[in-house]
Amino acid sequence: MATYTKHLLSGSTNGKGIKIAATSTTIHTGVAGTSDIDEVWLYAVNSSAADYKVTFEWGGTTDPDDHIEITITAQSGLVLIAPGIPINNGLIVKAKGDQADVINVFGYVNRITA
Repeated sequence: MATYTKHLLSGSTNGKGIKIAATSTTIHTGVAGTSDIDEVWLYAVNSSAADYKVTFEWGGTTDPDDHIEITITAQSGLVLIAPGIPINNGLIVKAKGDQADVINVFGYVNRITA
């Protein structure tokens, strides 16, 4: 029977938001191996007065195959980015923004262990 355990994002310190830079910022490194899965839930907030695009690289850098691009509107509150998208085998979720230090990403991982 599979078990689920909730984990903080590996790129977060104690569950705090991860401030997105203009270059790649690590959000989470997936569980090692292929038998277990990290179900990643991400939310973003824009603290700026302007709208900004954020590109999430999901385990790779090939555009558009490994990318999720979204514009986070100004002062919009928390916006759901990843509704439980799975990742494993040590792949890394990264993000980069049009503007540094205005988008914060929050979230958690449900680790599914076979």
